[in-house]
Amino acid sequence: MHPPQAASIRRSTFDVQRSTFQHFFFPTLLTTLTLTFTLPFPSAHAASATDWLQFRGPNASSVTHSPASSQLPITLSPADIAWKTDLPGRGLSSPVIIGTRLYLTAASGPEQETLHILCYDTATGKKQWERRFQATGRTMCHEKTCVAAPTPASDGTRLYALFSSNDCFALDLDGNLLWLRSFTLDYPNASNSLGLASSPIIADGVLITQIENDGDSFTAALDPATGINLWKLSRPKTANWTSPTTWTDPSAQRSLLLLTSNEGVSALDPKTGKEQWTLPKPGPVIASSGIGEKHLAVPCPGKGLAVWNLSGGTTPPTLAWESPQISSGTASPLLAGPHVFSINSAGVLTCADLASGGRPWKLRLEGPFSASPILAHKTLYAVSERGLLQAVDTTTPEGTITGKLDLAATILSTPSLSGNSLYLRSDATLWRIGK
Repeated sequence: MHPPQAASIRRSTFDVQRSTFQHFFFPTLLTTLTLTFTLPFPSAHAASATDWLQFRGPNASSVTHSPASSQLPITLSPADIAWKTDLPGRGLSSPVIIGTRLYLTAASGPEQETLHILCYDTATGKKQWERRFQATGRTMCHEKTCVAAPTPASDGTRLYALFSSNDCFALDLDGNLLWLRSFTLDYPNASNSLGLASSPIIADGVLITQIENDGDSFTAALDPATGINLWKLSRPKTANWTSPTTWTDPSAQRSLLLLTSNEGVSALDPKTGKEQWTLPKPGPVIASSGIGEKHLAVPCPGKGLAVWNLSGGTTPPTLAWESPQISSGTASPLLAGPHVFSINSAGVLTCADLASGGRPWKLRLEGPFSASPILAHKTLYAVSERGLLQAVDTTTPEGTITGKLDLAATILSTPSLSGNSLYLRSDATLWRIGK
């Protein structure tokens, strides 16, 4: 007998193929789907330090120290715009950059029922390919978000795109469909009226999908080659806007998967789903937790920010400090070196000491902010909802705004970094900043 997970993926794939594929998906993709299990090894890309493979980049940390990123523009002016290109429909997903290609998603149509996965050349902004699918699940969302809110993830070999309709697609880097999962077909009660925003990530070679909502709420680890469940864990039945992150345990040189919800922070073995430790519940959360080399920063609504010392193994972290004066609104905190940076709902950027919670400085930015900040070397970049990109030198005694660039568009998406450039998108436009 086949394991339940294998039956689930076959039922999902072939039920879609038999009953909905001919109506909802482009006919040219049918052959690709039937070849899913005969083309398990797409060509690989040798991952480099400049690749930005998932939401908030390496380890979902929002930080890069690649040598090329030291050449990013810090004064910011219209002359720094290398190119911009039009996008279809709506989208909050961040760009994923692999080599000289950029990948992102969008949703269009009266009900955002058409799902787009797009690829662009990073040098020119020219579209390389586009794939369109029809949503199989619910597309109702809060008006501020959209169906294409989750950021794709990649392992350098494949691209994995999850949509708020609970549809998950795996493509090779040339856009060929390898497999799909309709979580709505497999788990009909896994939906809500606010939408899904959690982005998938790759943890220890496993694809992690967080489907947490008011109904059937779970996190599932998928085999990247086939889409079959490796494990599935029930989660609190409440809307959750956070995305998972990972931490490398130095005592065992293995990754821990960190999940944040209103029930707390859980550390799991990504290969088995076995719980390693848990932290007290932070309360309803929108901002994701921030991760550093030895610390975890957890936004706690009403209580500010809690910073934990990570110990390794199955030993639970110890609380370093908690401060109601340091809080995160929608933007997630960022940890770099000995500091944590957090933007509150009033647009105030605070720099705090990870060890003590002391606040060397705080700086008022022009907000409000939905996008999370990112950092390259000493420069922090934050883009406001009205499209004002701001660069901050984090090494000066009081923090210094070194540049501003008004993109004159509503931007809710977190920027991405690769090489000497920053990439960001609105619903309608994709920009490359830096040359």
